This record gives sequence, C-alpha cells and structure tokens, in this order.
Amino acid sequence: MTVDDTGSGADGDGRVDPEPAPDSADPGEDPLALRLEGLILGAERRYTPFQAARSAGVSMELASRFWRAMGFADIGQAKALTEADVLALRRLAGLVEAGLLSEAMAVQVARSTGQTTARLAEWQIDSFLEGLTEPPEPGMTRTEVTYPIVELLLPELQEFLVYVWRRQLAASAGRVIQAGDDEEMVDRRLAVGFADLVGFTRLTRRMEEEELGELVEAFETTSADLVAARGGRLVKTLGDEVLYAADDAGTAAEIALLLVETMAHDETMPELRVGIAFGTVTTRMGDVFGTTVNLASRLTSIAPKDAVLVDSAFAEELIRTGDAPASEAAAAEAAAAAEKEGEEPPVYRFALQPMWQRPVRGLGVVEPWLLTRRGDGGGES
Repeated sequence: MTVDDTGSGADGDGRVDPEPAPDSADPGEDPLALRLEGLILGAERRYTPFQAARSAGVSMELASRFWRAMGFADIGQAKALTEADVLALRRLAGLVEAGLLSEAMAVQVARSTGQTTARLAEWQIDSFLEGLTEPPEPGMTRTEVTYPIVELLLPELQEFLVYVWRRQLAASAGRVIQAGDDEEMVDRRLAVGFADLVGFTRLTRRMEEEELGELVEAFETTSADLVAARGGRLVKTLGDEVLYAADDAGTAAEIALLLVETMAHDETMPELRVGIAFGTVTTRMGDVFGTTVNLASRLTSIAPKDAVLVDSAFAEELIRTGDAPASEAAAAEAAAAAEKEGEEPPVYRFALQPMWQRPVRGLGVVEPWLLTRRGDGGGES
C-alpha cells in the first residue's frame, strides 16, 4: 500500500485514493483537457512528486533532476503524476543501480530524450493535429474533435515512433562500430556543412508570418529529404539555416551541390549558400561542436550566392579519394597518362577552384575553395 505524505491511504483494492489533494490540479482545469491528458498518458493522476519518488525508490533530489532533464516543470506537491511516471523513474534508477549507466549519463539520457520528443510533440500538436481537427459540424469545439482523433491515432503513432527510433539507433550503432578506435567514437573526423538562405532577415520584414512559416517549412523539409537520401545526417535546423554532417567528403559535397541546385530551381526560394569543413568533430547528444563546425559556419557567411565554399582540408580529402583533381592541369596529365597506357581516364565528380586567402574571425587566415560539379567550369583557374 502506498501512503502519501498528507496521510491519505488506499481504498479496498490497494489503490491510492485518486481524488486530488487540496494543493493539486487547478480546479478550473477544462474537463476535456483532463480527459485528453488521461487518454494520452494512459493513467490517472495519483501521485505527488514526493509520493512518486518514494514509490520508485529514489530520492526526491534525483527524481527532480530526472524530471527537469526531461523538460518537465516543477509542480510543487500537486497530485499530477501517474504510474507511468513512477515506472520511468524506477527504470532510470535501475540502470544506474545495475551499473549500466552512471547517474550523469542517466540524466543525459533523460535530457536528450526530453528535448527530442518535446519538439516532436509540439510539431504534432501545432501542425499535424491542427490539420486533422477542423470541426466537421458548426458548434463543435476543436477539443471535442481532437479526443476521438487522438484515440484512434495514438497507438499507431506510438508504434511508428518506436520503429523510427530503432532504425535510427541501428544506423548510429553501425557508425560507431565502424569507428577506428574508442576516441573516434566521441571525437570523429566528419564533413560538416551549413546551408543558409540568403537575405532571410529582409524577408522577415516583407512577408506575412504564415507565408514565412511555409517558406521555412519547405526549406527544412527539402533539406532534410536531400540530406537523408544521400546518406548524410541532418544535425539541426535553425529556421533559415540547416546543419548537416557526413562521414566522407564526397557525400557532403554531393549534398551541398544538390541543395543549391534544388533551391535555385524553386522560384519561391531565396538564393542559398553553403560552407563545408572537414576535420575532427566532437559529438554530444546528437549535436556537433568544435573548430571544424565553426569553420564551416564562417565559410557559409562568406560564400557567394548559390555557391559552395569548402576549406583546404575538405579539398584535400576530395583529391585524396579521387573525387576531384588537384587542378585542371593535373586532370589533363592523368587523362594523358591513362590514354598512353590504354586505360580509361579517371572520372572526377567535382571540381575545385582556389579562392583568395582571407582572415576569418577567431580562426585566422583560411584558404577557401569553390566547389562545383566537374565540367561546369568551376575547376578552371
């Protein structure tokens, strides 16, 4: 039997009295909102935070750390938690007790999961459900329509979420297994690219909010699809900018040029500029950090419209892998040597043109290269 900190007990079947404590939920809460919450959570409100922590066998301090990491607001001692909250605490604490996770890592798991799913939930409510819950009859409220829709969709969406997560986990695990050593699992050599819409600030002053939102959504959707289809990973979107990463320079280069080409053929889109750098990158909670990332960002800020600038390390990597010649003269020499030997000449996908060296704030003098497709004149100097 669970006894709460206010002295209330349990009823005859062993359950805690579900009636809210005096300091629990606001009595003015919408009954339909409470019904919707119960439907989504799959359980009724039964515990205060203190009771939930005690039932899970963890300290209130650790429970608070987990809840805040997941992005949940402090609720004092309102009776607003369910059996699912208790089970989640018990599972996290169990992983720590078993030595599978340190306490700090368990908090990180809670934080990364909370941040990711919070964004997903906001999108689904703001966009997905909004489009499905137009009242079919005059006088019906959106909430009244939402409840049966959620009731039908919830189990399917839950299964789909688990499926996508498992797929992503498998892909990420595969990349870790292929890492050369333990250090490379954390500090890896990656190609990092930023794609930025030109003149976005001016657009925000001229366009209506709804129109601007549609433009940003189209940009993010197109970018995400192209990055994924070509084998890259979308790290994050920042409205007018996307950050992506790839394991090799050739993949990152193909993505960058496809982004520029695709946006250029869309009359509704502003011009695009892309900057890419190659080097050691620190990964944390799905994000990337370090000098390589900063350099890619700086290259984006100085890139011409509808163009891709890369750093010298990225250019060297394309040359090393045979994706681009060191120069047009080198390409001609390689073709002549192949012809002399009766072999097929090397086929290069990309061309590189050195640009003027320039100082970049915080990074010293850099030598950017203009990246183009082979045969469009971009490699000639």
